Amino acid sequence: MMFDKSLNAQGKIGEILLHQGRITEEQLRKCLNEQRFKKEKLGQLLVSMGFAVEDDVVWALAQQMGLDYVLPDRLLETHEAIVGLVPEVFAKQHLVIPISATDSTLHVAMADPDDIVAIDSLQKLTGRSIDVAIASRSSILGAIEQLYVRIRKTEEVTEVMGDLQFFAEADSEDEGLVDMSRADMTIDDAPIVKLINVMLSEALKERATDIHVEMQDTHVSIRYRIDGVLQEVMSPPKTAHPGLISRLKILSRLNIAEKRLPQDGRFTIKAPGKEVDVRVSILPTVNGEKVVLRLLDKTGFAMTLETLGFEADMLKIFRRWIIQPYGMLIISGPTGSGKSTTLYASLKEIKNPADNLTTVEDPVEYHLDGINQVQVKAGIGLTFSAALRSILRQDPDKLLIGEIRDPETADIAVKFSLTGHLVFTTLHANDAPSTITRLIDIGVPPFLVGSCLNLVMAQRLVRRICLKCKTPYEATRDELEILELDNERGRNMKFYRGKGCVHCRNTGYYGRIGIFEMLEMRQNIRRLVFNNANQEDIRELAMKQGMITLREAGITKIQQGITTIQEVLRSTVTEV
Repeated sequence: MMFDKSLNAQGKIGEILLHQGRITEEQLRKCLNEQRFKKEKLGQLLVSMGFAVEDDVVWALAQQMGLDYVLPDRLLETHEAIVGLVPEVFAKQHLVIPISATDSTLHVAMADPDDIVAIDSLQKLTGRSIDVAIASRSSILGAIEQLYVRIRKTEEVTEVMGDLQFFAEADSEDEGLVDMSRADMTIDDAPIVKLINVMLSEALKERATDIHVEMQDTHVSIRYRIDGVLQEVMSPPKTAHPGLISRLKILSRLNIAEKRLPQDGRFTIKAPGKEVDVRVSILPTVNGEKVVLRLLDKTGFAMTLETLGFEADMLKIFRRWIIQPYGMLIISGPTGSGKSTTLYASLKEIKNPADNLTTVEDPVEYHLDGINQVQVKAGIGLTFSAALRSILRQDPDKLLIGEIRDPETADIAVKFSLTGHLVFTTLHANDAPSTITRLIDIGVPPFLVGSCLNLVMAQRLVRRICLKCKTPYEATRDELEILELDNERGRNMKFYRGKGCVHCRNTGYYGRIGIFEMLEMRQNIRRLVFNNANQEDIRELAMKQGMITLREAGITKIQQGITTIQEVLRSTVTEV
């Protein structure tokens, strides 16, 4: 923004603000009187006394000095290549940020345009003449924080891109992995290859679990699922869509000519210190083919039961049941609710050389030492049920079944648990009581369900409030009512949320934590199951015996300042 030529460029700041109606005569008089005692600059006094905001004072200073005034939004529009001309340390020390450049001139915004030392140093540093504009101190600090983070990420991505290698599964077991990094590449493919490398590298850095590539009317939408929520991160032109799809098909060894039918494939990314399995799903839509990439980090599993989010009393109950010699433990929830992670953490805790632990999974998400893990391959007949029949002859002690999907798998799992084996498995159900009825619905007789089950647990993941921008706030009446907290308990609670910052991509959340609904199969619950009771009867009795519901577990996390009301409402249903 250029300064106003109609104003006296040499006028005093107070007069300029008064002339523009930013302050009143009474406010100016009070500040001038205060200035006699405090010896501070008038602009500082106007801000500290609450008569003007920082941007107004800086704008007036720009008018007084005849300089451009740069709005905060304009600072954030600066290209990384321009920002990179000034080192981050120098920018922070002198509160300066580049905004544009030519071959001979560098245009910068400064909080103190009278800092001659900084201007001379910039001239020597860049070899250009310096054209100074003015911006507020807070806006420059904010721009430095955001822009230099972008530069660091870009540099890291460029560095990683050169080290990324792509491998596809071989057609035969003897061949191992086939290097696909340069498969069918031509010079014309270079921009698409670079775009996919950046897309995957950024996804790994941002902790994304899925990447969605879909065609829109005017562009291609690339979204990452971070902490369970999709966020759009790139918008390449629509002309890039055919190349993106073809390249991903080549990496996955799929048929690039087939565009009418769904296809599924996979490839592996090997980067320094990291190996990631990528599951590829391609679906034809009316706008063109959509691709979803599921990213599975195979380098190691660092989670423990303590870090999952169990309350102390729940953790004690859970640990009691995972060390039983036989029976079945089922974890239920939708896709992406952390079921497999909880099971892996359980196996990690109980594994020992005296037991033979075996898993049957699709896919094997993490590799665990000391555990025999079997990858289901339906294409060659290695299904869950086929693998389980073979494992029975492998002298197992404890068994993890990735998911019960059909009556045959359910039948084998129940028989395992009734013949001296401890079985861990998952099932898609909404809550703990409905997990029992779902198992019966699959085809397992009620008397077997009641006999084999030890513990049923439903779980969800809620996002954690970002610790970098966590702030307290007053919950609205509607929020309290919908959670049934419009009572003494709610009035005594403190509520927090994230304002949004660079660390959390302005979402206010960083990371996730589990909430759990745990149903122990006590004798009276078993009797209800034997009598084929409905899930409401089971729920009512379980709650009388102390079962904490998912909604109540979420409210506990709100009370602890870990998550927000919105997250609990998003992840749990209202109890009636």
